[in-house]
Amino acid sequence: MNAGARRCLASLGRWEVLLLVVLIALILYGSTVSPVFLSSRNFANLISAIIEVAIMSLPMALIIIAGEIDLSVESMVGLSTSILGYLYAAGVPMELAIVVVLIVGALGGLLNGILVTRMGLPSLVVTLGTLALYRGLALVVLESRGISSFPTWFTTFGFGSVPGLPIPWPFVLYLGLAAILAVVLHGTWIGREIYAIGKNQAASRFSGVRVARIKLWLFVLSGTVAALAGVILTARMASARADVGIGLTLVVVTIVLLGGVDIFGGRGTIPGVVLAFFTLAVLGNALRLTNVSSDIQSIVVGLLLIVSVVIPTLARRVKEAYDRAQGGRRVPTGSVGGPGEVASP
Repeated sequence: MNAGARRCLASLGRWEVLLLVVLIALILYGSTVSPVFLSSRNFANLISAIIEVAIMSLPMALIIIAGEIDLSVESMVGLSTSILGYLYAAGVPMELAIVVVLIVGALGGLLNGILVTRMGLPSLVVTLGTLALYRGLALVVLESRGISSFPTWFTTFGFGSVPGLPIPWPFVLYLGLAAILAVVLHGTWIGREIYAIGKNQAASRFSGVRVARIKLWLFVLSGTVAALAGVILTARMASARADVGIGLTLVVVTIVLLGGVDIFGGRGTIPGVVLAFFTLAVLGNALRLTNVSSDIQSIVVGLLLIVSVVIPTLARRVKEAYDRAQGGRRVPTGSVGGPGEVASP
């Protein structure tokens, strides 16, 4: 097989290409089950349905690539919503209340980062603890009350679309954040160090990478973006409640892993995560249009999470077995042989 054919097969084997094929198939399926599926209004609806988890999945991807995880994001959504509603009900201008909420999100992420990087605690345990902590704080702040009657400009941001286009305003924000993080991850030294940390933390530290500092800032970013998602959810619902966001972490992690991010770290792309968001959004919308119950939809999300972990793991094991088999048949460099018989070092 020539080099061009091998490159073609390698490209076709990429996870992102597979996701694109699945996404196209789902779009074709959706167009057959409902006449409104391809309408501009339905496009806005399917995007808005999970835009908050899509936004949170972007920094979560960076954290998992670095070998950590943040399970507290859904509780930060509830806490930010509660604080936003409480401050607005107390007479604080909405603009100032949003700034305060984002600062709280950053501080929550900072707490996670300090416990993980300075005290050496596992991020799984730490963020499980803050998952309960932030939800408890949300209930203390707002109790069982619901706050509504927000400013028109605020709810318009949650409900409205770009003039003349079927594109919700939060989706514009999502695209901007995705573009920024894609450039950082794939085009800067910060991204290279994030990948290096996920592949081998000890080697990265000996190479001069500031492992603790990078992880700390990733948790701060995750907390801030989760608070931003809480603001968007409040605007979209036109209501603030302490119990919102329950169960969102599962969907966030599903999007990230479905996007090709390795749960063990060191591998993944932002374009893959974006494709996974669209895939899950289209799938959920098609299921709703066919009147599939929410229970069945939860089963589908769980199966997608399992599949997104199992398939890359099996592929990695097959590749490792193939590499071992090829290693046993290598011809030493310098021996006589035809083209391709001398293995690369």
